[in-house]
Amino acid sequence: MTNNHIIHTEHKPSFIRKYVFSTDHKVIGIQFLFTTLFFFLVGGVLALLLRWQLGFPGKPMPLFGSWFPDNMMVGGIMLPEFYNVLFTIHASVMIFFAIIPILVGAFGNFVVPLQIGASDMAFPKLNMLSYWIFMPAPFVVLAGFLTESGAAATGWTAYPPLSAIEPVGQTLWIIGVILVGTSSIMGAVNYLTTILNLRAPGMSFFRMPLTTWAIFITSILSLLATPVLTSAMIMLLFDRVMGTHFFLAEGGGHALLWQHMFWFYSHPAVYIMILPAMGIVSDVISTFSRKPLFGYRAMVFAIMAIAFLGFVVWGHHMFQSGMNPTVGTTFMLSTMLIAVPSAIKTFNWLGTMWRGSLRLTPAMLNAVAFVSMFVIGGLSGIFMASTTVDIYIHDTYFIVGHIHYVLFGGSMFAVFAGIQYWFPKMFGRKMDDLLGKIHFVLTFIFFNCTFFPMHILGVGGHMRRIYDPTQYAHLQDLQPINVFITISSFLLGLAQIPFIVNLIKSVFWGEPAGRNPWEANTLEWAAPSPPPHGNFEVIPTVYRGPYEYSEPGRDKDWHAQNEE
Repeated sequence: MTNNHIIHTEHKPSFIRKYVFSTDHKVIGIQFLFTTLFFFLVGGVLALLLRWQLGFPGKPMPLFGSWFPDNMMVGGIMLPEFYNVLFTIHASVMIFFAIIPILVGAFGNFVVPLQIGASDMAFPKLNMLSYWIFMPAPFVVLAGFLTESGAAATGWTAYPPLSAIEPVGQTLWIIGVILVGTSSIMGAVNYLTTILNLRAPGMSFFRMPLTTWAIFITSILSLLATPVLTSAMIMLLFDRVMGTHFFLAEGGGHALLWQHMFWFYSHPAVYIMILPAMGIVSDVISTFSRKPLFGYRAMVFAIMAIAFLGFVVWGHHMFQSGMNPTVGTTFMLSTMLIAVPSAIKTFNWLGTMWRGSLRLTPAMLNAVAFVSMFVIGGLSGIFMASTTVDIYIHDTYFIVGHIHYVLFGGSMFAVFAGIQYWFPKMFGRKMDDLLGKIHFVLTFIFFNCTFFPMHILGVGGHMRRIYDPTQYAHLQDLQPINVFITISSFLLGLAQIPFIVNLIKSVFWGEPAGRNPWEANTLEWAAPSPPPHGNFEVIPTVYRGPYEYSEPGRDKDWHAQNEE
């Protein structure tokens, strides 16, 4: 790197301007991080309530039962209507208010401008607005608990006609999702413009780190898919409050239209939740294997292929809707084909670690866990790609186990890896290694104890979204597995305590970290820790990519160039 020119000037905004209504991408990223971690805990508590009901139906709930009004709980015992509310809000919180915004909003905001050598996002005020439009959305949805009829209770898929006639809690849910979608579109425009126009000199597309590539392609997905969901939500809102009949059969509407529009967004949304995680894991594995990423260009093209195929597989969610068998076969084949780029990425992660000098830090352990859990989740997805198999396991706990292996075992292990990895850059301090490893071991064990047995339940015919499995004769023998899952889920919840303690402790009392405590080779580590306003003292010039070997006659990496 050469010292081209100064890219920022010192200024001292007020506390509120700097930390609340900030236009600094780093502050906005940290705002997204702590907001989404809070809602991750909220979603986890809702999940524990669900698991208590399934493991011990008819028994009063310790601690939680007295917190809810009588129209939800009677004597601490859950009502069936409240169970429907719980699984709706649990899924909605985890998907819309935790996983997507933490991967795209938190890591995308904080990391992308640093990795491409930019001083900030292309549109700082739009960036600030994207957070403050997102911020009220979960509270609008949760406000449904305060209404007389309770919060939304139609599942996160909100299928009509039920979602068109549910009480006011469903209206609040729709408004909240529209707000999240609007925020997501704003963020996507900003990421795309930033990556296209603000890369440092020498930072060509095929020198960008995988995290930046993943956010770039995810933003294209968001920009193409999210308006479809937002449009569907507006149409559903009109059905509810303006007397239209887009989805109600009595007025000539089509309920299946909702399914097509919803899944046209929601299957790409699976990749919106997993592609940034793949990028994070790629950078973490490369750094702690002490090797350039194996097959870098193949990894980039695999991400592109996954994104493209993600748009043409939505129909596999509708195999039981009566679609033409020829159309179903097309969706089946495209779904199976998506396993190919996913397998390429897995092979390349293993190739990166092969004969590497592995450093088993908490970040690396979580990244390796992501790979192994993603493989399990992906393999179970291959079963569902087959129409004949899917007809049997559709709407069973096999599906629940699959989606949690991909989105918790996948995305959340990547989130833990990303927090451990970039924490020194965010706060100038390291997280505690021992607490990080304790959290990883406990989470890994109890995650598998919680979600792997769900595949067994599904094969045994255990349906999704049932309130009391003991009422079904064919599920009686499976109830001990439900009890085991419930106990494991509570232990999984307790396993997050070391992470929370580690996070709070390290922000204030963690070991000070220099610019590059991991000896990583991506551009963000050239900036101070934490980076000042404007990120870099001088505009960096990039001579080679982070995954490239040094060339003869140019063996100085960007650290040495920057020091000059």
